[in-house]
Order: sequence, then structure tokens, then C-alpha cells
Amino acid sequence: MTTRLALTLAAALVLPSSAVAQSHNCGPREHVIDQLAMTYGERYSGGGLQNDTAVFEVWISDADGTWTILMTHPDGQSCIMAAGTDWLPALPRHHVAGIPS
Repeated sequence: MTTRLALTLAAALVLPSSAVAQSHNCGPREHVIDQLAMTYGERYSGGGLQNDTAVFEVWISDADGTWTILMTHPDGQSCIMAAGTDWLPALPRHHVAGIPS
């Protein structure tokens, strides 16, 4: 079992469960993002609305290559939907007129 997976599973024991998604690692957003920053050095990279009931965010660590996908509900509960290692940022794209990218 990788260290990242072991720590994510351990977080499930620490973070309070949400009635919305009890099978995921959930807790108050501020607590979850503090843990992502302090434990993994992750920072917000981007995200967007799924619908009027959820915001999805990607948190990454440039130094360690870890990443987390976080889903937050309007009540402030956040759930870790996926996490992993070896994050690769997108390469810059150069657009050439007349050639689809």
C-alpha cells in the first residue's frame, strides 16, 4: 500500500462523515483544505461547478506531485473524491492557424 493511500485511508478515520457521501473522506471544507496544504503541500489549481449542488476542485503539490480532487456542497462539506501521485501539468500549447489542436 502506498504512503499516499495509507494517509488518505487514515484521514477517513479523522474527518467527520457527511450524510451526503459517507463512503468518501468528508469534513468541513476549511479543515479538509488545511490538511491538504499542511500534510501534502497541495494548493488549489482549478475547478468548476458540476451543477447547483457541487463544486469540484483540483489541488496539487508541484514539489511532490500529489493531487486531490475535492467536491464541496453548499453546506460547506467537502469530500475527497480521488487522490494520487505523479501529477503532470499540461504542456503549453501553441496554436497554429489552420491546424486544429
